[in-house]
Amino acid sequence: MPPITDHPLRYALTGELHARPFPNVKAPQVVAFVAIKQAGDAAARDRDRAADMAHLVALLEHYGAPLPDPDATHYYGAMGRFHIKWEQHTEFVTFTAFGEDLSKRPFDPAEFDVFPADWLANAPGQRLTSCLLRLMPAPDKTDDILGQLREWFVPESLAVAHVLDGAAVVAGDFRIDPAGHSRFAVFVQPETGNRRIGRIIQRLLEIETYKTMSMLGFALTREVGAQVGKMDRQISDLMAQMSAHESKPETTLNALLDVSVELENTVAQTAFRFAGTQAYKAIVDERIVALRETRFEGRQGFGEFMMRRYEPAMRTVTSMERRLERMSARALRASDLLRTRVDVERSAQNQAILESMDKRADLQLRLQHTVEGLSVVAISYYAVSLVGYLLYPLAGVLEMSEGLLKGGVTLPVVLLVWLSVRRLRKHLE
Repeated sequence: MPPITDHPLRYALTGELHARPFPNVKAPQVVAFVAIKQAGDAAARDRDRAADMAHLVALLEHYGAPLPDPDATHYYGAMGRFHIKWEQHTEFVTFTAFGEDLSKRPFDPAEFDVFPADWLANAPGQRLTSCLLRLMPAPDKTDDILGQLREWFVPESLAVAHVLDGAAVVAGDFRIDPAGHSRFAVFVQPETGNRRIGRIIQRLLEIETYKTMSMLGFALTREVGAQVGKMDRQISDLMAQMSAHESKPETTLNALLDVSVELENTVAQTAFRFAGTQAYKAIVDERIVALRETRFEGRQGFGEFMMRRYEPAMRTVTSMERRLERMSARALRASDLLRTRVDVERSAQNQAILESMDKRADLQLRLQHTVEGLSVVAISYYAVSLVGYLLYPLAGVLEMSEGLLKGGVTLPVVLLVWLSVRRLRKHLE
């Protein structure tokens, strides 16, 4: 009996779950990271993925490293003295280089030279973020960590915490240093495994990347804020005119439709970015939870930092998205009300027209009856005259005068003409 047939995507979908494992990292280590985003709308970015692959190939060829499969969306391998991890995402690509040559100068800009300057200049996009992460064994004394953190980071922005049940101390201030990079420091305990260190590093870099991506929605909110406020005022003014009957409903409806078109265009232009912002924020929150952080010497952790600095921006984006939804609903309701008013007024106008037509029809009917009466008189006059001429020879025989003869035939002729006209009218009806 033949075996059951597998779905053609079974192995591909299962493999996708295991395609991007955490790096295997040991201390000490320096990690250089860069995320590159296309300048245009990422919704149509699929056609540019070949450029991302070509950029990766150029870097690997620079170091004489093995090349990836042309259809790959991720890559990990040796690259000279480094190991490189490359990932292709919906809107951006990331390059993470791991090196064991830890500089004596903390966060030395030369550590980022693993990515050649000319290679960065030819990137198919713009730098979204870049980081230098310094991975070191944890010193015996907590004061040593505190001293290094005071030296390396801006105190009021510093976020530091124990993570993964005390496996390491992580720190960062989410600022851009003079070299153009964000900084993270990781102090690991001797018993922490290499894969656990890799998870910590991966989550820190993802927090930085997705935090930056979600902040693009906040920038868009600021960009469209004035325009949205203007449209909101226009809708309110038009609805006030509706209530006060200050203009014709047709004029108000046309103005409202113009505002609605502009509003829907704004909604369409912001929908992708706002939806992406919510998705990226959810990832940031999940990665912070996954760190399982606890307080380090009473300092604020990553979760508290995000609550104070990051969450207000995200709430602003959510507020703008909901405001646009409410404005669309208001404009739709106002349009429906105006259409109803226009329809009622048109119905009243049509009713008046019908009444006017009824009056005209009644007048026409009366006029028709009058014309029929006159027609009977005129036809009878000529008919009596003709009959009189025909009966003149009989006047002598009957010894009757012409006047008496005409008088005798007038009534029958008039009756006959009236019956003929009435019969003709019924036939036409």
